Amino acid sequence: MTDRWLLDPDPALLPPARTPEVRFASGGVPLLGVLHVPAGPGPHPIAVLLHGFPGNERNFDLAQALRRAGYAALVFHYRGSWGVGGTYSFANVLADAARAVPAVRELAAEHALDPERVALVGHSLGGFAALRTAAHDPSVRAVTAIAAFDFGAVSQAPDVVLREAHDMFGSDLLPLRGTDGDALFAEMLAAGAAWRLAGLAPALAGRAVQVLAASHDTAAPPALHHEPVIAAYTAEPIHRLEHATFPTDHVFSDHRQALARAVVTFLDRHLGA
Repeated sequence: MTDRWLLDPDPALLPPARTPEVRFASGGVPLLGVLHVPAGPGPHPIAVLLHGFPGNERNFDLAQALRRAGYAALVFHYRGSWGVGGTYSFANVLADAARAVPAVRELAAEHALDPERVALVGHSLGGFAALRTAAHDPSVRAVTAIAAFDFGAVSQAPDVVLREAHDMFGSDLLPLRGTDGDALFAEMLAAGAAWRLAGLAPALAGRAVQVLAASHDTAAPPALHHEPVIAAYTAEPIHRLEHATFPTDHVFSDHRQALARAVVTFLDRHLGA
C-alpha cells in the first residue's frame, strides 16, 4: 500500500488544496509565512515547521508531504531573517516560535484548521526551538525535533567545540539582519546550561516527543546533541518518546522520504489526520 503522503489528493475533493500567504505579528514585527492547506473540508490538524540557522533548508518538501497526508503545514521566517523586519537573535527565534502556535490557531476558522491538534516540527535550531516551545506550552500535542542543535550543551563544551560554533554563527549571516557572529555566540554563552535540551525532560514527560538524529551530522553531532538528550528523556521517562538515528547528514540530504515517512507516521499516532 502506497503511503498517502506520496499521493496527490482526489481532484473531486472540495475545497481543493491551497497555499495562502499568511502574516502574524511577533514582538510588534509582522512575520511572513506560507500555509499549506490540504484538500477537503477539514478541520485539518496543524504542523508548524521551524527552520534552522539561517534557514537555507526550510523543509518545504516536508510541508508538502504533510499536506498530502492531511495536515495543514505552516512555514514562516523569524524576525530579522530572509527579508522580515526586526532584529535576529536566538531569543527572538524562541519568542517567534512560541507566538506561531496561537497565531496559527487564529487562522483556524478561515482555513478549516483544528485548533486543538497542533504539532511542532523543527530542524536544527528549529528543533531546539520546537522542544523548548512545546515544553513551555502544554497545548502543543506533539513535537518533532530533527537534528536539533543543543545550544546549552555546546555552551558547556570544550574550547574546540566553542570555536567551531563561533565560526559557524559568523559564516551564514547574509539572510540575517541586526546581528553578527560575536553577538550570537555571546547570547548562547549567556544562556548557558539553562538552554540544555536535556533539562526539558520534566516538562515534556507526559508529551508525544520525537527526536531524530543523523549519524553523519557534523553541525550537530549526535554524541553531543542527541545521545545525552535521549538519555535524559528516557530516564525521566517520557512515555511517548520516539527516537531514531538515520545514516545521513545534518539536513537528511539523501533520506528526505524516509524523514517524511517518520514524521507523518509519528503525527498520525498522536494527532490523527
